[in-house]
Amino acid sequence: MIILFIAVGAFLPPAGLCQTKCVDADGEAVIQNNDLPSARLEATARAKWQAIEKTVGVDVKAGSLVSNFALVEDVIKTQVGGSVKTFTRKGERQKDGSLVVMINACVEPRKAQEAISSELALNSGVAVFIPARKPTASGASAIVEETNLLSETLINKLIEQNYKVVDVAPTRAVDAAEIERAVKSGSTLTVRSMMYKFLSNIIIIGKTDYTVSTRKGEDIGYGISMPFNNVTVRLTYRIVARNNKTGNMEILSAGTEQGKGLKNNVEDAAAEALRDVAEKITPKILDKVAQYMQGNVKQIRVQVSGVKDLDTNMDVKGMLQNTVWVTGVEEKSMGEFTVSYPENSIYLANSLQQKGNFSLENFTTYSLTLRYHK
Repeated sequence: MIILFIAVGAFLPPAGLCQTKCVDADGEAVIQNNDLPSARLEATARAKWQAIEKTVGVDVKAGSLVSNFALVEDVIKTQVGGSVKTFTRKGERQKDGSLVVMINACVEPRKAQEAISSELALNSGVAVFIPARKPTASGASAIVEETNLLSETLINKLIEQNYKVVDVAPTRAVDAAEIERAVKSGSTLTVRSMMYKFLSNIIIIGKTDYTVSTRKGEDIGYGISMPFNNVTVRLTYRIVARNNKTGNMEILSAGTEQGKGLKNNVEDAAAEALRDVAEKITPKILDKVAQYMQGNVKQIRVQVSGVKDLDTNMDVKGMLQNTVWVTGVEEKSMGEFTVSYPENSIYLANSLQQKGNFSLENFTTYSLTLRYHK
C-alpha cells in the first residue's frame, strides 16, 4: 500500500503556477484485438501525461519550486482531469501494432505537479512476471502458480539491490497464458503494454514447465529401483528494456535455464528444481539489469546547501549512494556531487525528498539544487 503524505501549511502558490500552459505531446498504446477506439483512448491519456510532465519541467525551468511530491496510484484517476484543462487532437499514426496520438494540451501547472506524482513512484521500476507450472499430488493436470518460489526469489534479490519492483501477478493485468504466448512468439506487444501499465523501464517475463525424468520406484537398470522422484524444471525467459536515449524497446537478454530436484514426492522435487533454477538464473538477470543501468546512465550535478563539515558531507554522499538506481557518486567539493543516474533528474529529486533530509530548490535535466536538513 502506498501512502500519501501531504505537508500542510500556509502556502501561497506563485502566480505562474495558477496560469494555464499549452504544450504539444504524444502518447502511444498497443492496439489489442484490432480495438482501435480503446487504443486511441489509452494513447490520448498517455499524451496527457506527457503534457503534464512537460508542464512541470517548463515551470521549474522558469524558476518555481517543486514541492509536495505524492506517491499514490489513485492520483492518476483523481488529478489528471483537473490538471489538463483542454486539449486538441492534432493527429494520429500507427506503427508496429501501436497507435500514436498527437495532442496540444493546456495544463494547470500546480495540479500537474500533484498529478505527476504517480509516475514518479514507478517510472524507475522493474516489472516481474514469471508464472510456473506446478504438479499436483493427485497426478491431475498441473496448476499454474503466478506467484512462486522463482519469482519471489528474483523479486527479493532485486529489492535487496535497491530497485523498485512491481510484482505483476497480484494485479491480474496479464495472465500466464498471455505471457506464454508472448515468450513463444517473440511478440513485444504484451511486453510493451505492461510497460505502459506499470510505468516500468524493465520487464522480466518468462514461463517454467516441469518434466518427471524418473519416478520413484522406477527400474533404472541392474535391478535397482529409483529411490526418489527426479524432476527437471525448465525456464524460458526474456528481459526487455526501454532505451532511455532512443525510447525504443530492446531485448537485453533471452534464454533458458534448467534445474533438477530429487525428493520423495513429485511436488517437493519440482519445488527443489525451481529453487535450483532460481539460484542459477538470479545472478544472470541481476547482471543484465546492472549492465542496462550502466549503459543508460547520465551524469547529474547535485548541489546541496546546508553542508558545513566533512562528516555531514559524508552523510549526504552515503544517502546519495543508497538511492534507488544511483550507480555512482563522485565528490566534487563540499556539498557538490556528480551522480550517475539513468533517469530524468526529477525522479532522482523525488527519491531524495522521500528520505526526509532534503528539500528541492530547483532542477534542470542535468542538475539538482537541494537543501540538506539534519
